[in-house]
Amino acid sequence: MAISSVHNERELLIKVGEGDEKAFASLFYAYHNQIAEYVMLLTASTEMAEEIVQDVFVKIWQNKRKLHEVEKFTSYLFILTRNYTLNSIRKNVSDQKKQDAYTLSVVSDETSEVIDDPLSNPEYQNLVERAIAQLPPSQHRVFVLKQEGRKTADIAKELGLSAESVKKYQQWAIKSVAEFVRTHKELSAIFIAITLIGK
Repeated sequence: MAISSVHNERELLIKVGEGDEKAFASLFYAYHNQIAEYVMLLTASTEMAEEIVQDVFVKIWQNKRKLHEVEKFTSYLFILTRNYTLNSIRKNVSDQKKQDAYTLSVVSDETSEVIDDPLSNPEYQNLVERAIAQLPPSQHRVFVLKQEGRKTADIAKELGLSAESVKKYQQWAIKSVAEFVRTHKELSAIFIAITLIGK
């Protein structure tokens, strides 16, 4: 998923930097859905996504006078969102679903060492989708159901598995997705380089 810059972004940033609340509201609504979708990918929680998005924009408002120093706002927004998401997940790792999201977040964090702004790079999202698609049938089904927010006990009952088996399949799936993305770092970097050269 790419973050699409609004046509009047620079003008809005200048006004926000001057304390214009209407401009800030316009900035918020311009990017709210885009970054909320990204947070949802990592947390599978609408409530957490809304909370993180609000925290991110509170931070932006608090540092509004420094916005003129930001060269690429979408990259700045992604980094801020990623950091808040990782911190929020770390505080709630006792929940199994959030532990899974944390693992996927680590994948995103590691991949960003090669891809400056993976959120704005469709190739990164394609890698994740390809990684999920290549999972063995049992792991794939468990992984998809967990991403939908289903509980381990419910998945076990639906698939005729033990709860322990469901947990193992999920762990193996997460590891497989992480390894797939890591091994394709170089390919992703090459893709980004080609894309930038072509601009």
